[in-house]
Amino acid sequence: METGNRSVVTQFILLGLSSDPNIQILLSLVFLLFYITAFATNSLLILAVSFNHHLHNSMYFFLICLSLINLCSPSITIPKMLESSLSGKNTITLGGCTAQIFFYLFLGESECILLAFMAYDRFVAICKPLRYLMIINRAACIRMISATWTVSGLMTALGLFFVRSVTFCSPNIINHFLCEIPSLMLLSCGKTSALDVLTMITTFMLLLIPLTLILFSYFRIIISVTKIQSGRYKAFSTCSSHLIVVTLFYGTAMLLYMRPRGSTADNMDKIVSVFYTAITPMLNPLIYSLRNKDVLRAMRRLPSLLLSCCQ
Repeated sequence: METGNRSVVTQFILLGLSSDPNIQILLSLVFLLFYITAFATNSLLILAVSFNHHLHNSMYFFLICLSLINLCSPSITIPKMLESSLSGKNTITLGGCTAQIFFYLFLGESECILLAFMAYDRFVAICKPLRYLMIINRAACIRMISATWTVSGLMTALGLFFVRSVTFCSPNIINHFLCEIPSLMLLSCGKTSALDVLTMITTFMLLLIPLTLILFSYFRIIISVTKIQSGRYKAFSTCSSHLIVVTLFYGTAMLLYMRPRGSTADNMDKIVSVFYTAITPMLNPLIYSLRNKDVLRAMRRLPSLLLSCCQ
């Protein structure tokens, strides 16, 4: 099919991380190592929390949800990258590209909202300890997680509707290792103003607003900690892990969606996406477990608990 002097495409070529096939294979093996590590560490964290009843509270409930996101995020891109490197076939259909964008955005937006709820949980635990169990109860946790999935799903579906309304023209080459809206829009034939406006609205709602709530929560936490006895310092120490995760996630997200863009995709997009899709999901469980004595103790007990369940 043709539009003007350009043919309309329904299949794209992903250039990957390198144009050298040997380097691409090497990088894919490194990604495979990241993938296995992320899968193993997040699975261990989920099992450790699930099998230890003293960890069945809101903080670890949110942590399990974060680990589930970190389990799924690498699965969006790394298997496709490995398949392309091994087969030499680096094409992806418009349908496959759309599916990749959906899950990539859905999980990313869910993590934005979830990190804000995790900060709110720590804020209530430290600043309002006597009312904590009344405010952050089981029903409240379920409502917060339901809101996370619902808002993320609706915003992602709306964005995907606009993506599918765009016509893409040749050349059908995406200078990336995954399908991502900014890189894909460079191949569009017509105007993308509606999608650009939606991207700005989504960035404000799901990036800047949650980040503002997180910063406000920790501002209040810091003020409270400076006024209280040492009893709550243990609670504040758990916040440091969350702050590291927030910095890693929001730092990469803001580099990806809030910096000026040229007419072509550049290597910065790839570097930031590598960090988000492969490195962060691997680091998050390590950050939470290595800095949390309760989680480390639960992980040490996990083999014996699993053996007792199998007997």
